[in-house]
Amino acid sequence: MSCETVKQKTKHSAKPTSSGKPALYLLKVINNYQDRQTTQKMSKIPKIFHQTRFLLTALALLICAPSYGHDVSAVARERMQNGGVLDYIWTGAEHMLTGYDHLLFLLGVMFFLTRFRDILKFVTAFTLGHTITLVFATYAGITADHYLIDAVIALTVMYKGFENLDGFRRWLACSAPPLLIMVFGFGLIHGFGLSARLQDLTLGSEDGLLAKILYFNLGVELGQIAALLVMAVAIRAWQKTTVWVPITRISNGLLVFFGFLLLLFQLHGYVHESGLIHGPEAGAAAPGEMHSHDGGEPHAH
Repeated sequence: MSCETVKQKTKHSAKPTSSGKPALYLLKVINNYQDRQTTQKMSKIPKIFHQTRFLLTALALLICAPSYGHDVSAVARERMQNGGVLDYIWTGAEHMLTGYDHLLFLLGVMFFLTRFRDILKFVTAFTLGHTITLVFATYAGITADHYLIDAVIALTVMYKGFENLDGFRRWLACSAPPLLIMVFGFGLIHGFGLSARLQDLTLGSEDGLLAKILYFNLGVELGQIAALLVMAVAIRAWQKTTVWVPITRISNGLLVFFGFLLLLFQLHGYVHESGLIHGPEAGAAAPGEMHSHDGGEPHAH
């Protein structure tokens, strides 16, 4: 074999390298691969924040919700006393859309539902539950301290987040109770909370009281539908992202956390109002007399 032939075979069989040494070339390839992997991992961090910006914004608003939402405003009281059908409906929808505890619970219920049939089933159970107690408790004049009712509602928010995290199986080593029954039962509790708030309103004369309650409940249902549509669109969009699994963990963990904050907030309100720590408030209002707490919205008990 001639020297020229050997040179040609060597030329075609050996891959050129930047330094002429295969070991150094291989090291360079490995380093480039590691750099690409590191870049890809780092790029996922801002991507998570980008794809969860709606969730983070919504939860940030809910942090300060107790300071402005869910109270009976003077305007709403005026509408229920002197308004017409549309005013009653509007007040019900407004109350649902500013009811941060109701919205958090509905978010927990909706989180893993993907089929329309399942969404309809669970929403119907919740709607039936809160309609029963809203209508009958209000019409019969059955009520309780709204701080305590809302504290129990906060527990339902914590429960749903815990259940969504598979907490029963992971930490309690048992199966969760049937979800449909629990949603119906929690609907009864939420309806009692809605009834307590509705009874804080001045409903005017007894004539047409049942009609006012039913129109208010219709508004609650319309507000609930509007909230559910927004939640369904947002959840569907999150499910299509690459960060859906982290979103489920973060969101449901925050449900438990915010539910606990709401529980503390309501218990503090109850303790403050009842005078268990500071003693009875000076000049405590008589039943039915308009008053406020810590500069909040005026209301009556």
